[in-house]
Amino acid sequence: MKFGSLINTILRQEKKRGMINLILIDNSEMRKLNHKFRKKDKATDVLAFPMGEEGILGDIAISTEMAKKNAKRFGVACAAELKRLVIHGVLHLLDYDHGKEMRHAEETYKKL
Repeated sequence: MKFGSLINTILRQEKKRGMINLILIDNSEMRKLNHKFRKKDKATDVLAFPMGEEGILGDIAISTEMAKKNAKRFGVACAAELKRLVIHGVLHLLDYDHGKEMRHAEETYKKL
């Protein structure tokens, strides 16, 4: 499944509408974003930036380097890890917080 299709499927199932921008970056760029917006001077795997504007849900940034590292650690294909990170980012833009509800939604959408 292409990421755009995955995002659109999640939005339909969540009964939400709006545009989401997805950017794939390296650890250096992710570290800069994480430092600027979260005051953490390290790379992370995914960041979600809600926009709160009419028709624009927000942006998702994913470090491809971290995705590869996570995939190896979890014993999954890099594509599966990227999919998980896209799902995680979309759910954050839809106001999900880390917890039971988000884990349940992630498991549901991983099956798509």
